[in-house]
Amino acid sequence: MTLYFDCVRRVPVLLLLLTAAACTAPTSEFTRRAAALNFTAALVRGDPFDHVVFRGAPQPGSRRLHVYLDGDGIPWLGGRPARDPTPRKPLVLSLMAHDPVASIYLGRPCYHSLVDTPGCSTVLWTSGRYSEAVVASMAAAVRRVTADTGIDEIAWFGYSGGGSLAVLLASRLPESTAVVTVSANLDIDAWTDAHGDLPLTRSLNPARQGPLPDRILQIHYAGGRDRVVPVDVVRKGVTGAGRVVVMPNYDHVCCWEKAWPSILAEIERATRAATR
Repeated sequence: MTLYFDCVRRVPVLLLLLTAAACTAPTSEFTRRAAALNFTAALVRGDPFDHVVFRGAPQPGSRRLHVYLDGDGIPWLGGRPARDPTPRKPLVLSLMAHDPVASIYLGRPCYHSLVDTPGCSTVLWTSGRYSEAVVASMAAAVRRVTADTGIDEIAWFGYSGGGSLAVLLASRLPESTAVVTVSANLDIDAWTDAHGDLPLTRSLNPARQGPLPDRILQIHYAGGRDRVVPVDVVRKGVTGAGRVVVMPNYDHVCCWEKAWPSILAEIERATRAATR
């Protein structure tokens, strides 16, 4: 699988990220973790934003692609929009490291040291973190990744806020076959209400977008002890043929990595059953 990317003077993208992240600890640590897991980095053009993409070992001839989407990171810090919203805990990278299928981690606009690139504004990681502009650009980036590769099946794996993006993205690419979310705030209105936060007025709410086609497998995992995204918020956002699986002793972080190989195996079985 070939990734299309733009880079300055053809300097390796990983080096660019580490250099650009020198003054932003979250991005630097995230990039180092990706390197430690032997993921390669690319800068992929969406529409209109750039996106940092990490991928695992290439699998020539693979027709399936797993796309991993991370949480919101740190949109706010000290009552103001964060300077670098990149997630501080690279859980999603760890999940992807267990995946034997060809996989990519798709970064959001302005994350991963791209905060000063054209078009970026704090709206894109605060009230508009799931906006049309964000979703459309991420969809364009995936189309570019899969162009001329023979990929005809895409499964979306979204953690926390990345789960909301997974649902919003799945309807935009006809290759979508599955959406798997973990601790996802699938009804963003219910989520902000539960925490007494300001509504995300510039964002799309997956719960209000209409159900995904029944041909797209939907499994939404929730932690019974999750106080960040309570089970009720997950349930309120599930539409169509989606089903919720509650892990009673899990919270927002624990213990998803330990369970991930089993979850991947379950998705594989469910996908095969759906195609029979």
